[in-house]
Amino acid sequence: MDPALKIVIVDENPVRAAILVDGLREAGYTHVTRIEETTNLLARIYNLDPDVILIDLENPSRDVLAQMFQVSRVVKRPIAMFVDQSDSASIEAAVDAGVSAYIVDGLKKERIKGILDLCISRFNAFTRLTNELERAQTALSERKVIDRAKGILMKTKAISEADAYALLRKTAMNENKKIAEIAQAIVTAAGLLK
Repeated sequence: MDPALKIVIVDENPVRAAILVDGLREAGYTHVTRIEETTNLLARIYNLDPDVILIDLENPSRDVLAQMFQVSRVVKRPIAMFVDQSDSASIEAAVDAGVSAYIVDGLKKERIKGILDLCISRFNAFTRLTNELERAQTALSERKVIDRAKGILMKTKAISEADAYALLRKTAMNENKKIAEIAQAIVTAAGLLK
C-alpha cells in the first residue's frame, strides 16, 4: 500500500462518496479528492492527475461510460467503478471503456482497500500486456519493412538475401541508426523512383 497515492472519487451523491472516503482514510490513504459532478470530467481529472480513479454511480448511463472511455484513453490510470445495478451490456461497455474493476452492489468501506489493490494490479497487468503487444506489432512491422528493403536491394544490386541484410546492417551501423530506419528509407526511395 502506498499512502501517497492520489485518489479521485467521482460521485454526485455525498452519502455514497463519504463511504468511499471513509474506507480510503481508514486504509491509510490521505490524498483523496472528490469530484461532485460529471460535467467536464476529463479536464477535471486530467488537471488533478490522480494515480487511481474511483467512480461511484447508481446506474451508469451511456454518456458517463463514454466519458470514462475518454478518461481511460487520455489519463491511463486504474479505474474502479461502483454501481448499484448492472447488466451484461453495461459491464462490457465499462470494460471497453478501460475500467479495471467493476463492482456491482459492493459499496462497503471495509472492502475499499482490497478493491483498490485489485484495480491497480489488474491495470498494471493490462498495461504490461498492452506494451508487450505494441512491441510485438512494432517488431513485426519493422520485419516487414526490412524484408521489403532486402527485396529491393536484391533486385537492384543483384545480390543475395544475406548480402542485402549485411548491407542494411552495415549502413545502419555507419549512420548510427536502426536497421528498420534504413530499410524504411530504401522502401520510401524506391516508391518515389517508380
